[in-house]
Amino acid sequence: MLLIEIIIIAVSLAMDAFAVCISASSTGMICDRRAKFRLSFHFGLFQFMMPVIGWFIGLNILTYIAFIDHWIAFALLAYVGIRMIQESQNDNTDIQKSNPSRGINLVILSIATSIDALAVGLSVGILDLEIWYPSFLIGIITAGLSLIGIQLGQKLGRRFGKRMELIGGLVLIGIGLRILITHLFF
Repeated sequence: MLLIEIIIIAVSLAMDAFAVCISASSTGMICDRRAKFRLSFHFGLFQFMMPVIGWFIGLNILTYIAFIDHWIAFALLAYVGIRMIQESQNDNTDIQKSNPSRGINLVILSIATSIDALAVGLSVGILDLEIWYPSFLIGIITAGLSLIGIQLGQKLGRRFGKRMELIGGLVLIGIGLRILITHLFF
């Protein structure tokens, strides 16, 4: 596989993580270096791991995963998106909000944004190509684009305030719907 092909695949796979980072950081919850690192590192790590896992799973399991992977991604993104929308509608600013860079929310978002990378790993395995170098580049590019998304989201959050939390939740649900529709109809 050529370097340019790997980069195109990596950027394509990273777009969901990029959009989620914009949404998550616009809430104001991703404000310190540790939170930025956690979110971008985990997105990059999961984007690195999923192709490797897909490559190891092999062709026999592909039919089972392909049947439900889009539903899993949709459910995970919709869950986090609905929570963000609910939090945006609550006027009480003292409420403990769900930090997207910690705990179960971080794991859910990391899995949801990297399920497509699992299919890429399966494809690479089917083509009998090496997985380590493409996976490494996918992870690095995703982490980098995630950091850019975090910075952009913070600027939007400062400018538009609480409305960005509502928009962010809608964006997450929209990404989930796009994944679902793409897998069901195309």
